[in-house]
Amino acid sequence: MSENESRSPARRRSSSTQRPLEGIARHGRLHSHPWTTFGKVVASVVAVTVVSVLGITGVAAVNLVSTTKHSVHLAGEAANGGAIPDIAALKGGVNVLMVASDTRTGQGNAWGTLADSAGIGNNDDNVLIHLSSDHTRLTVVQFPRDLEVPIPSCTTSSGGTVDAQDQAMLNTTLSEGGLSCVVSTIHALTGVNIPFAGLVTFDGVVALSNAVGGVQVCIGGAGIHDPNTSLNLDPGEVTLQGQNAAEFLRTRDGLVGGSDLSRLSNQQVFFGALARTVMSAGTLTNPVKLWGLAKAATSNITLSDSLDNITTLYQIASAMKGLQWSNITFMQYPVLADPEDSNRVIPDAESAQALDQALVNDQPVQLTAGAGEGSVTTSTTPITQPSAASTPAPSASSKSPAKSTPASSPSSTSSPASTAVTLGSNVYGQTAATQTCSNGAG
Repeated sequence: MSENESRSPARRRSSSTQRPLEGIARHGRLHSHPWTTFGKVVASVVAVTVVSVLGITGVAAVNLVSTTKHSVHLAGEAANGGAIPDIAALKGGVNVLMVASDTRTGQGNAWGTLADSAGIGNNDDNVLIHLSSDHTRLTVVQFPRDLEVPIPSCTTSSGGTVDAQDQAMLNTTLSEGGLSCVVSTIHALTGVNIPFAGLVTFDGVVALSNAVGGVQVCIGGAGIHDPNTSLNLDPGEVTLQGQNAAEFLRTRDGLVGGSDLSRLSNQQVFFGALARTVMSAGTLTNPVKLWGLAKAATSNITLSDSLDNITTLYQIASAMKGLQWSNITFMQYPVLADPEDSNRVIPDAESAQALDQALVNDQPVQLTAGAGEGSVTTSTTPITQPSAASTPAPSASSKSPAKSTPASSPSSTSSPASTAVTLGSNVYGQTAATQTCSNGAG
């Protein structure tokens, strides 16, 4: 379906009592697009990727930006993106929505056929990145692809319109309204103004993991042995690169819980390790790695007009260069089991309101739930961020993963300011300084 085609009639539903996620079915199994999970990789590190641009000469950086795919116009955005925005003047900091499509169009034969998904595809990964106005905190929020939400009337990137729906799956918005519609939907859900966005397709995770020389993660529990992939990882430290990295992000059946939500928390293990790797001195001072990383990212991202210029990338990168690992927080948007469909989830209104308001008001947040089902916290002691003179990226865990047990709370998070918002018990997450391992099902 093209982005200008109208949606099917809205699915109107009577109100029902919400129920918690305990016992939730492995939602979305029949419609899973496993390879699209790599989009969260690019999404979660797009910020630290643009930091790396600072280490490249201006001419080279301009060359990299020129290799990005055509830009996309967002609803409400001035023609051609308008004047180059002043990052310091953006109320509430910087907000970027990164979206991953499951399209097979132009992706070769490695990811399936056009019968699986063609055209612009479905937005199976949706990640909101918020940089605080004081440039000290980065909050990365994952929205489940099977999340049922109201869809607003959308103006597409090409100027068309699509009708509103009372409730529909989040991952249908890209195919029906384009990237601009995904942005409008997340804005309507959270209240967060999102001036910047990017769209990624399949061919990214292999190139990105290769560009940084692999990502070291900790495998916990009974190890990951996924019958639906070639992934077989025993407990311990392992370096993921190329296809193994993609399959690690794909796995669900290899994790305790076996659900898409388990997969989200497992991906946070990778997110934290990748952020540490990219932001380590060994990466940021290595021109070859910098070039490869930036090229891998820009070659696989379609940017919004507002983000498709080198000045904006430099401004954002400059604003983020002093981030501490303990202030980079990854989290899942809080959800409940859909009372009408066990394969879907819906927002937990009360818990979501606290998170939404914190993002809108640019407040720090305090996690209370700890890691999700697909990962385990191995220590309450945060990973030490090396000085600029240090080169090795830190290990994901200093303890034996086979004997690890989840911590009661993510106390590895840096002490929040007095204005910090305490998040609900179903906002699962970690910081880049949290020592976590995958919770393998064996």
